[in-house]
Formats: sequence, structure tokens, C-alpha cells
Amino acid sequence: MRYFITLAYCGTNYCGWQKQPNGVSVQQMLTDALCMVLRESVSVVAAGRTDAGVHAAKMVVHCDVVQPIDDVSRCVSRLNGVLPCDIVVYDIQPVADTLHARFDAVSRRYEYHVLLRKSPFAVNLAWCLSFVPDFDAMNAAATVLSEYSDFTSFSKTHTDVKTNICTIVDAHWEQRGAYEWVFCIEANRFLRNMVRAVVGTLIEVGKGKMSLEEFRQVIESRNRCAAGMSVPACGLFLVDVKY
Repeated sequence: MRYFITLAYCGTNYCGWQKQPNGVSVQQMLTDALCMVLRESVSVVAAGRTDAGVHAAKMVVHCDVVQPIDDVSRCVSRLNGVLPCDIVVYDIQPVADTLHARFDAVSRRYEYHVLLRKSPFAVNLAWCLSFVPDFDAMNAAATVLSEYSDFTSFSKTHTDVKTNICTIVDAHWEQRGAYEWVFCIEANRFLRNMVRAVVGTLIEVGKGKMSLEEFRQVIESRNRCAAGMSVPACGLFLVDVKY
């Protein structure tokens, strides 16, 4: 029987979502907990893969089990008792055996958080800037993203993806409180390192080092070297997956 599991995690202590031979991953921690609680061998498939240090306010995974889960609430409670404090399971729902956490997702939404002053309460949860960029200019550039579909310029090179085509349905900056700004972006799929590269390039626009037309040229060049730096992982959150 197939189940969808909704969870959240702080990625600071992990090498990313996916299992790695040289580090502790969120996938490994969840798999181990499921095997312990369900008392059978279980593997999980996620809606996406987050990199080292990236967080998820909402991640969705599916798993197949031989024995149906009789008491879902109790299972959730037991999993949270086994998992470390920086990983939490919110919900487990039975689904059709054909439903796939990754391939049936129609969109993912990410947020990137920046702070305009240092905060002891946001360590590893936001990027603290030493300057104040022009967020109006950055928002103007962000709206341009939905006009394009090939985002090779914002993709990590030498990956195993077959296409760099994505459909962006929303991209904008919004202010939350006096000192926090958040970049929100939603698309049907994302390339490796894409959001962090987009934010790094938008920062160049906000610093006045890149014009709106030059931002367009970066996208059209399909050249990662033309784009801005990849911003730190600490500010990035996967916040929603839609089916």
C-alpha cells in the first residue's frame, strides 16, 4: 500500500535530502525511522531534492509498505519520537498506488529569506546582508523570469537532467517585517541550484551592477558563467508542493 508523508526539516545538519556515502541525509534519517517503526524494509521517494543546508517547511514523499498502517496518528507520533528534533512528520495519508510524489507534483514553491540586519534568532535560517539592495529593481527583474522557459544560465553544470526547461508561474520579492525580505518563486520544476543562482543574479540588479536588459541577456545567453553567484543555502526553504 502506498502512503504520502508530509514532513518538514531544518537542513543545517544534513548533506541534503538525498542519501550520500559521506554524510547524513534527511532521506536516510526518515528511512531509518520508518523501518524501525513499521518493522519492515521501506524506501521513500521525495517530491524533490534539497541541497546541503537547504530547509523544507513542507516536503512530500511516498513509500510503499506491505502491512497497512492501522493507526496513522499513532504512527506519526512514534516517528516523531524516533526522529531528531530538526525533522518532523506532520501527516501520513493513504493514496492510490499509481500516485507518485515526484512525477505527479504540478508545482513546487520556494522562498529565499534575507535579513537587513544581524539576528541571533535566524542563524542558518536566512542570509544577512551588509547592504540594502534596490528591491523595486529586483522585483522588476523577477517579473521577467515568467517570460522565459530555458533556465540553463541558472543551472548547476554537468547534471544528469535531460532538459533545462521550466515554467515559472510566480516570482517576486516581498517584505516581512522591518528587516526581512523574502523571494518567492513557484514553478513546475526546478534545476539544481536554480533558486540560489536566480537570487544571486537578482542581487546584482539590486546593487546596480546589472540592468534589467542585462538580466534578460543573462537568461538568453544560457551560460551559467554570465549569471550571478550562488547565494548561501541557509536562506532557502521548500515551502509547498502541489498535486
